Amino acid sequence: MNAVSRPAPQTIPYPAVPAAPMWRRLAVPGGLFAAVAGAFAYVGAVDPNQPGHYPVCPLYRITGLYCPGCGGLRSAHAFVHGDLLTALHDNALAVAGYLGFAVLWTVWVVRAARGRPLRMELGPVHLWGIGVLLLLFTTVRNLPSGGWLHP
Repeated sequence: MNAVSRPAPQTIPYPAVPAAPMWRRLAVPGGLFAAVAGAFAYVGAVDPNQPGHYPVCPLYRITGLYCPGCGGLRSAHAFVHGDLLTALHDNALAVAGYLGFAVLWTVWVVRAARGRPLRMELGPVHLWGIGVLLLLFTTVRNLPSGGWLHP
């Protein structure tokens, strides 16, 4: 049997795709920063410690239990005003979230400025870990010995 020799397929080089302009790469992180900064500015201006400005947590109102977010607005208000100890007392997990968001946002901006996408893949282990952390925080802050975590 004779093998028929075929010519190798030719590859046509694709033209290089020009990088998006800097303003376009930074538009989404900048928009998110503006939204978060606006929310923090509002919470900083309108004191959550004064009744009538914000609704009461439904879980706390019905059951008397603190959810992971209870005290988050008071924590954000104290954080905006530079009172880190009060912010940690009101909701320590929220303060960790603010700082984590700031780090993630900074990495996003640096990668966008360099023309690289932000690739963040959370697998099941990460999601379960976050869930366990929230459950432990909620459980400990509702125990009698966890009074130091009450908002």
